[in-house]
Amino acid sequence: MPYGDSPPLHVHRREDEVFHILEGRMRFNIDGHERIAVAGETAVAPKGLPHTFRVESREGARCLTVTRGSDFETLLRQMGRPAKRPELPPQAAPTPEIIAALTQCCAKNGIDIVGAPLA
Repeated sequence: MPYGDSPPLHVHRREDEVFHILEGRMRFNIDGHERIAVAGETAVAPKGLPHTFRVESREGARCLTVTRGSDFETLLRQMGRPAKRPELPPQAAPTPEIIAALTQCCAKNGIDIVGAPLA
């Protein structure tokens, strides 16, 4: 994920979300509590708690995201698209149409958008 990447504050209704950091530095906000995690560390966002993160390292970050169930995986399959090249695409602000589509897809998959990304 590129520097500054941050999903909107959200809640998984049915599954915990586990992040194991492989490279870089990430700032997490889980139920109003902030913490920094670096390579080798793990952060857990239990189901039902609002959470988000932000990539804080200039070189970006890589992490494993683990969920139990298929809500998040289904969301990624429905909203994702094949990569056109091995490099990350340039970062761009989401359009109102993309925000609406993501919010709707999240809701169908047990994930509620409840706030903004981390600044």
